Amino acid sequence: MTASDTAVRDVRTRAFTVSTDGPEADGTLAWDHTTLVLVEVRCGDVHGTGWTYGAPATVAVVRDELAPIVRGRDALDTAGAHEALRRALRNAGRPGLAAGAVSAVDLALWDAKARLLGVSLVALLGGAPRDVPVYGSGGFTTYDDARTEKQARSWLDAGHTRVKIKIGEAWGRAEQRDLDRVHLVRNTVGEHTELYVDANGGYGRKQAVRVADAMADDDVVWFEEPVSSDDLAGLREVRDRVRPDVTAGEYAYDPYQFAALADVVDCLQADATRCGGYTGWLRAAAVAGAAGLEVSAHCAPNVHAHIGPAVPNLRHLEWFHDHLRVEERLFSGALQTVGGAVVPGASGAPGHGLTLKEGDAEPYRVA
Repeated sequence: MTASDTAVRDVRTRAFTVSTDGPEADGTLAWDHTTLVLVEVRCGDVHGTGWTYGAPATVAVVRDELAPIVRGRDALDTAGAHEALRRALRNAGRPGLAAGAVSAVDLALWDAKARLLGVSLVALLGGAPRDVPVYGSGGFTTYDDARTEKQARSWLDAGHTRVKIKIGEAWGRAEQRDLDRVHLVRNTVGEHTELYVDANGGYGRKQAVRVADAMADDDVVWFEEPVSSDDLAGLREVRDRVRPDVTAGEYAYDPYQFAALADVVDCLQADATRCGGYTGWLRAAAVAGAAGLEVSAHCAPNVHAHIGPAVPNLRHLEWFHDHLRVEERLFSGALQTVGGAVVPGASGAPGHGLTLKEGDAEPYRVA
Protein backbone atom coordinates (compact mmCIF):
# COMPACT_ATOMS: atom_id res chain seq x y z
CA MET A 1 0.00 0.00 0.00
CA THR A 2 1.46 3.34 -1.08
CA ALA A 3 0.81 6.92 0.04
CA SER A 4 -1.19 7.37 -3.15
CA ASP A 5 -3.49 4.53 -2.11
CA THR A 6 -4.25 6.11 1.25
CA ALA A 7 -4.58 9.75 0.18
CA VAL A 8 -8.03 11.30 0.61
CA ARG A 9 -9.32 12.00 -2.88
CA ASP A 10 -12.72 13.42 -2.08
CA VAL A 11 -14.92 14.54 0.79
CA ARG A 12 -18.70 14.49 0.47
CA THR A 13 -21.24 15.66 3.02
CA ARG A 14 -25.04 15.44 3.17
CA ALA A 15 -27.77 15.98 5.75
CA PHE A 16 -30.80 13.76 6.36
CA THR A 17 -33.75 14.76 8.55
CA VAL A 18 -36.04 12.11 10.01
CA SER A 19 -39.26 12.99 11.82
CA THR A 20 -39.73 11.59 15.30
CA ASP A 21 -42.48 9.04 15.91
CA GLY A 22 -44.33 11.55 18.08
CA PRO A 23 -43.75 14.88 19.84
CA GLU A 24 -40.65 14.70 22.04
CA ALA A 25 -39.20 16.89 24.78
CA ASP A 26 -36.87 16.81 27.74
CA GLY A 27 -36.59 19.25 30.61
CA THR A 28 -35.45 22.21 28.51
CA LEU A 29 -36.19 21.57 24.81
CA ALA A 30 -38.86 20.15 22.50
CA TRP A 31 -38.38 18.74 18.98
CA ASP A 32 -40.15 16.78 16.25
CA HIS A 33 -37.25 15.74 14.00
CA THR A 34 -33.61 14.64 14.13
CA THR A 35 -30.96 15.56 11.56
CA LEU A 36 -27.95 13.36 10.81
CA VAL A 37 -25.07 15.04 8.97
CA LEU A 38 -23.06 12.44 7.06
CA VAL A 39 -19.45 12.78 5.91
CA GLU A 40 -17.82 10.42 3.42
CA VAL A 41 -14.10 10.42 2.65
CA ARG A 42 -12.84 8.52 -0.38
CA CYS A 43 -9.41 6.97 -0.89
CA GLY A 44 -9.42 5.23 -4.26
CA ASP A 45 -12.08 2.54 -4.10
CA VAL A 46 -12.33 2.74 -0.31
CA HIS A 47 -14.55 5.19 1.48
CA GLY A 48 -15.22 5.83 5.15
CA THR A 49 -18.31 7.35 6.72
CA GLY A 50 -18.87 9.31 9.88
CA TRP A 51 -21.71 11.45 11.16
CA THR A 52 -22.91 13.92 13.72
CA TYR A 53 -26.33 15.04 14.86
CA GLY A 54 -27.11 18.73 14.51
CA ALA A 55 -28.25 21.42 12.12
CA PRO A 56 -28.11 21.02 8.31
CA ALA A 57 -25.83 24.09 8.33
CA THR A 58 -23.08 21.70 9.46
CA VAL A 59 -22.82 20.62 5.81
CA ALA A 60 -21.46 24.04 4.83
CA VAL A 61 -18.82 23.90 7.57
CA VAL A 62 -17.58 20.55 6.33
CA ARG A 63 -17.73 21.52 2.66
CA ASP A 64 -16.22 25.00 2.90
CA GLU A 65 -13.93 24.88 5.93
CA LEU A 66 -12.85 21.29 6.49
CA ALA A 67 -12.90 19.40 3.19
CA PRO A 68 -10.02 21.49 1.75
CA ILE A 69 -7.93 20.60 4.81
CA VAL A 70 -8.53 16.87 4.42
CA ARG A 71 -8.20 16.43 0.66
CA GLY A 72 -4.78 15.07 -0.23
CA ARG A 73 -3.94 14.06 3.34
CA ASP A 74 -3.01 10.52 4.27
CA ALA A 75 -6.15 8.92 5.71
CA LEU A 76 -3.98 6.79 8.00
CA ASP A 77 -2.82 9.95 9.80
CA THR A 78 -5.96 10.46 11.87
CA ALA A 79 -4.11 12.32 14.64
CA GLY A 80 -2.51 14.77 12.23
CA ALA A 81 -5.78 15.38 10.42
CA HIS A 82 -7.60 16.00 13.69
CA GLU A 83 -5.11 18.65 14.77
CA ALA A 84 -5.23 20.34 11.36
CA LEU A 85 -9.03 20.45 11.47
CA ARG A 86 -9.06 21.98 14.96
CA ARG A 87 -6.55 24.65 13.98
CA ALA A 88 -8.48 25.52 10.82
CA LEU A 89 -11.52 26.50 12.90
CA ARG A 90 -9.72 28.77 15.37
CA ASN A 91 -11.26 31.96 14.05
CA ALA A 92 -14.47 30.37 12.78
CA GLY A 93 -15.27 29.10 16.29
CA ARG A 94 -14.58 25.54 17.38
CA PRO A 95 -17.37 24.64 19.84
CA GLY A 96 -20.92 23.71 18.95
CA LEU A 97 -21.84 23.17 15.34
CA ALA A 98 -18.23 23.43 14.12
CA ALA A 99 -17.12 20.80 16.64
CA GLY A 100 -19.80 18.50 15.26
CA ALA A 101 -18.37 18.99 11.79
CA VAL A 102 -14.85 18.10 12.95
CA SER A 103 -16.26 15.07 14.74
CA ALA A 104 -18.00 13.73 11.63
CA VAL A 105 -14.85 14.12 9.54
CA ASP A 106 -12.69 12.46 12.21
CA LEU A 107 -15.09 9.52 12.45
CA ALA A 108 -15.10 9.14 8.66
CA LEU A 109 -11.30 9.11 8.58
CA TRP A 110 -11.12 6.42 11.27
CA ASP A 111 -13.61 4.31 9.32
CA ALA A 112 -11.64 4.81 6.11
CA LYS A 113 -8.39 3.89 7.88
CA ALA A 114 -9.90 0.64 9.18
CA ARG A 115 -11.25 -0.24 5.74
CA LEU A 116 -7.90 0.52 4.08
CA LEU A 117 -6.22 -1.84 6.54
CA GLY A 118 -8.99 -4.43 6.20
CA VAL A 119 -9.81 -4.54 9.91
CA SER A 120 -12.80 -3.68 12.06
CA LEU A 121 -12.88 -0.39 13.94
CA VAL A 122 -12.93 -2.41 17.15
CA ALA A 123 -9.59 -3.99 16.22
CA LEU A 124 -8.10 -0.72 14.96
CA LEU A 125 -9.03 1.06 18.20
CA GLY A 126 -7.32 -1.65 20.22
CA GLY A 127 -10.18 -3.87 21.31
CA ALA A 128 -11.74 -7.22 20.42
CA PRO A 129 -15.40 -8.24 20.06
CA ARG A 130 -16.87 -8.46 23.55
CA ASP A 131 -20.02 -7.46 25.41
CA VAL A 132 -20.36 -3.69 25.81
CA PRO A 133 -23.04 -2.66 28.38
CA VAL A 134 -25.82 -0.38 27.15
CA TYR A 135 -28.88 1.32 28.64
CA GLY A 136 -32.25 1.91 27.02
CA SER A 137 -32.93 5.64 26.76
CA GLY A 138 -36.04 7.64 25.91
CA GLY A 139 -38.98 8.31 28.21
CA PHE A 140 -39.59 11.82 26.95
CA THR A 141 -41.56 14.29 29.05
CA THR A 142 -44.18 14.54 26.28
CA TYR A 143 -45.09 10.88 26.69
CA ASP A 144 -48.29 10.10 28.56
CA ASP A 145 -48.26 7.30 31.12
CA ALA A 146 -49.31 4.65 28.63
CA ARG A 147 -46.54 5.55 26.17
CA THR A 148 -43.96 5.78 28.96
CA GLU A 149 -44.91 2.39 30.34
CA LYS A 150 -44.98 0.81 26.88
CA GLN A 151 -41.50 1.99 26.03
CA ALA A 152 -40.08 1.01 29.41
CA ARG A 153 -41.55 -2.45 29.00
CA SER A 154 -40.09 -2.71 25.49
CA TRP A 155 -36.60 -2.06 26.88
CA LEU A 156 -37.19 -4.74 29.47
CA ASP A 157 -38.50 -7.20 26.88
CA ALA A 158 -35.39 -6.58 24.78
CA GLY A 159 -33.21 -7.65 27.69
CA HIS A 160 -32.07 -4.25 28.94
CA THR A 161 -31.06 -4.11 32.57
CA ARG A 162 -30.71 -0.30 32.64
CA VAL A 163 -33.40 2.23 31.62
CA LYS A 164 -33.37 6.04 31.51
CA ILE A 165 -36.18 8.59 31.25
CA LYS A 166 -36.31 12.37 30.94
CA ILE A 167 -37.41 14.51 33.88
CA GLY A 168 -37.19 18.22 34.75
CA GLU A 169 -40.27 18.89 32.63
CA ALA A 170 -40.90 22.54 31.71
CA TRP A 171 -37.65 23.75 33.26
CA GLY A 172 -38.45 22.01 36.53
CA ARG A 173 -41.95 23.37 36.93
CA ALA A 174 -43.63 19.93 36.99
CA GLU A 175 -41.88 18.21 39.90
CA GLN A 176 -44.79 16.03 40.93
CA ARG A 177 -45.30 14.72 37.41
CA ASP A 178 -41.57 13.99 37.22
CA LEU A 179 -41.78 11.97 40.43
CA ASP A 180 -44.95 10.18 39.32
CA ARG A 181 -43.30 9.14 36.05
CA VAL A 182 -40.21 7.88 37.85
CA HIS A 183 -42.42 5.80 40.13
CA LEU A 184 -44.36 4.46 37.13
CA VAL A 185 -41.20 3.30 35.40
CA ARG A 186 -39.81 1.73 38.55
CA ASN A 187 -43.01 -0.29 38.93
CA THR A 188 -42.83 -1.26 35.25
CA VAL A 189 -39.21 -2.45 35.11
CA GLY A 190 -39.06 -3.99 38.58
CA GLU A 191 -36.56 -3.71 41.37
CA HIS A 192 -33.64 -5.41 39.61
CA THR A 193 -33.38 -2.95 36.69
CA GLU A 194 -31.15 0.08 37.14
CA LEU A 195 -33.22 3.26 36.82
CA TYR A 196 -31.66 6.45 35.41
CA VAL A 197 -33.05 9.96 35.02
CA ASP A 198 -31.92 12.93 32.94
CA ALA A 199 -33.05 16.47 33.78
CA ASN A 200 -31.12 18.14 30.93
CA GLY A 201 -30.22 20.99 33.26
CA GLY A 202 -33.84 21.77 34.07
CA TYR A 203 -33.56 22.14 37.85
CA GLY A 204 -32.00 24.63 40.21
CA ARG A 205 -29.41 23.38 42.69
CA LYS A 206 -31.55 22.93 45.80
CA GLN A 207 -34.49 21.78 43.70
CA ALA A 208 -32.33 19.00 42.24
CA VAL A 209 -31.39 17.88 45.75
CA ARG A 210 -35.05 17.85 46.82
CA VAL A 211 -36.02 15.82 43.76
CA ALA A 212 -33.21 13.32 44.37
CA ASP A 213 -34.39 12.87 47.97
CA ALA A 214 -37.96 12.36 46.78
CA MET A 215 -36.83 9.66 44.31
CA ALA A 216 -35.03 7.68 47.01
CA ASP A 217 -37.74 5.03 47.39
CA ASP A 218 -37.57 4.32 43.65
CA ASP A 219 -33.81 3.68 43.88
CA VAL A 220 -32.67 6.00 41.07
CA VAL A 221 -28.92 5.45 40.64
CA TRP A 222 -28.04 7.88 37.81
CA PHE A 223 -28.94 11.60 37.83
CA GLU A 224 -27.84 13.20 34.58
CA GLU A 225 -27.45 16.96 34.33
CA PRO A 226 -29.50 17.77 37.44
CA VAL A 227 -28.44 21.35 36.80
CA SER A 228 -26.85 22.92 33.73
CA SER A 229 -23.52 21.36 32.79
CA ASP A 230 -22.18 24.92 32.62
CA ASP A 231 -22.83 25.28 36.36
CA LEU A 232 -19.76 23.49 37.68
CA ALA A 233 -20.26 24.69 41.24
CA GLY A 234 -23.88 23.52 41.09
CA LEU A 235 -22.92 20.07 39.83
CA ARG A 236 -20.42 19.73 42.65
CA GLU A 237 -23.01 20.83 45.22
CA VAL A 238 -25.62 18.38 43.97
CA ARG A 239 -23.10 15.55 43.62
CA ASP A 240 -21.99 15.98 47.21
CA ARG A 241 -25.55 15.95 48.58
CA VAL A 242 -27.38 13.21 46.68
CA ARG A 243 -27.23 9.42 46.55
CA PRO A 244 -27.43 8.80 42.75
CA ASP A 245 -24.33 9.24 40.61
CA VAL A 246 -24.33 12.74 39.12
CA THR A 247 -23.22 12.81 35.49
CA ALA A 248 -22.58 15.35 32.72
CA GLY A 249 -20.32 15.92 29.72
CA GLU A 250 -22.40 15.54 26.57
CA TYR A 251 -21.83 19.23 25.75
CA ALA A 252 -18.07 19.24 26.38
CA TYR A 253 -15.94 19.80 23.31
CA ASP A 254 -12.30 19.56 24.40
CA PRO A 255 -10.08 18.01 27.10
CA TYR A 256 -10.10 21.22 29.14
CA GLN A 257 -13.87 21.12 29.53
CA PHE A 258 -13.78 17.42 30.36
CA ALA A 259 -11.10 18.04 32.98
CA ALA A 260 -13.26 20.70 34.64
CA LEU A 261 -16.30 18.41 34.66
CA ALA A 262 -14.32 15.43 35.96
CA ASP A 263 -13.81 17.36 39.17
CA VAL A 264 -17.56 17.75 39.85
CA VAL A 265 -19.29 14.55 38.63
CA ASP A 266 -19.32 10.85 39.51
CA CYS A 267 -19.21 9.61 35.90
CA LEU A 268 -18.07 11.62 32.88
CA GLN A 269 -20.13 11.54 29.69
CA ALA A 270 -18.67 12.14 26.24
CA ASP A 271 -20.18 12.30 22.77
CA ALA A 272 -17.87 11.41 19.86
CA THR A 273 -20.19 13.22 17.43
CA ARG A 274 -19.49 16.47 19.31
CA CYS A 275 -16.11 16.24 21.03
CA GLY A 276 -13.91 15.48 18.04
CA GLY A 277 -14.76 11.98 16.85
CA TYR A 278 -12.89 8.96 18.12
CA THR A 279 -9.74 11.05 18.55
CA GLY A 280 -11.49 13.45 20.89
CA TRP A 281 -13.48 10.72 22.67
CA LEU A 282 -10.36 8.73 23.53
CA ARG A 283 -8.86 11.86 25.05
CA ALA A 284 -12.00 12.43 27.10
CA ALA A 285 -11.84 8.84 28.35
CA ALA A 286 -8.22 9.38 29.34
CA VAL A 287 -9.18 12.52 31.27
CA ALA A 288 -11.85 10.54 33.10
CA GLY A 289 -9.40 7.75 33.86
CA ALA A 290 -6.84 10.20 35.25
CA ALA A 291 -9.53 11.48 37.62
CA GLY A 292 -10.44 7.96 38.73
CA LEU A 293 -13.78 8.06 36.91
CA GLU A 294 -15.62 5.90 34.44
CA VAL A 295 -16.84 7.33 31.14
CA SER A 296 -20.21 6.81 29.47
CA ALA A 297 -20.96 7.35 25.78
CA HIS A 298 -23.78 9.77 24.95
CA CYS A 299 -26.22 8.88 22.12
CA ALA A 300 -25.17 7.84 18.56
CA PRO A 301 -25.09 4.12 19.50
CA ASN A 302 -23.65 2.84 16.22
CA VAL A 303 -20.75 5.27 16.54
CA HIS A 304 -19.86 4.60 20.16
CA ALA A 305 -20.27 0.83 20.23
CA HIS A 306 -17.00 0.29 18.35
CA ILE A 307 -14.88 2.23 20.81
CA GLY A 308 -16.31 0.48 23.86
CA PRO A 309 -14.10 -2.64 23.88
CA ALA A 310 -10.95 -0.48 23.78
CA VAL A 311 -11.71 1.66 26.85
CA PRO A 312 -11.12 -0.01 30.24
CA ASN A 313 -12.98 2.67 32.19
CA LEU A 314 -16.13 2.56 30.06
CA ARG A 315 -19.31 2.21 32.11
CA HIS A 316 -21.85 1.89 29.27
CA LEU A 317 -23.35 3.29 26.05
CA GLU A 318 -26.64 5.11 25.64
CA TRP A 319 -29.04 3.14 23.41
CA PHE A 320 -31.05 6.24 22.50
CA HIS A 321 -34.51 5.87 20.96
CA ASP A 322 -34.22 8.70 18.40
CA HIS A 323 -30.78 7.85 17.09
CA LEU A 324 -31.59 4.15 16.88
CA ARG A 325 -34.54 4.96 14.59
CA VAL A 326 -32.41 7.19 12.39
CA GLU A 327 -29.43 4.85 12.13
CA GLU A 328 -31.54 1.79 11.44
CA ARG A 329 -33.50 3.68 8.79
CA LEU A 330 -30.49 5.12 6.97
CA PHE A 331 -27.87 2.35 7.30
CA SER A 332 -27.59 -1.36 6.74
CA GLY A 333 -25.55 -3.24 9.31
CA ALA A 334 -26.89 -1.38 12.38
CA LEU A 335 -26.05 -3.21 15.58
CA GLN A 336 -28.56 -5.03 17.79
CA THR A 337 -28.42 -5.60 21.54
CA VAL A 338 -28.79 -8.87 23.41
CA GLY A 339 -29.23 -9.06 27.16
CA GLY A 340 -28.44 -5.43 27.84
CA ALA A 341 -25.22 -5.44 25.81
CA VAL A 342 -23.95 -5.14 22.24
CA VAL A 343 -20.99 -6.95 20.65
CA PRO A 344 -19.36 -4.66 18.05
CA GLY A 345 -16.91 -6.11 15.55
CA ALA A 346 -18.35 -9.62 15.77
CA SER A 347 -19.15 -9.73 12.04
CA GLY A 348 -15.52 -9.12 11.11
CA ALA A 349 -16.59 -6.46 8.60
CA PRO A 350 -13.99 -3.74 8.01
CA GLY A 351 -14.58 -0.35 9.59
CA HIS A 352 -17.84 0.07 11.46
CA GLY A 353 -19.59 -2.27 9.04
CA LEU A 354 -22.42 0.17 8.24
CA THR A 355 -23.42 1.18 4.72
CA LEU A 356 -25.72 4.03 3.77
CA LYS A 357 -28.91 2.75 2.13
CA GLU A 358 -28.86 5.31 -0.68
CA GLY A 359 -32.35 4.64 -1.97
CA ASP A 360 -33.93 4.62 1.47
CA ALA A 361 -31.98 7.67 2.62
CA GLU A 362 -32.59 9.98 -0.33
CA PRO A 363 -36.19 10.97 0.62
CA TYR A 364 -34.84 12.27 3.94
CA ARG A 365 -32.09 14.38 2.39
CA VAL A 366 -32.32 18.11 3.21
CA ALA A 367 -28.82 19.28 2.21
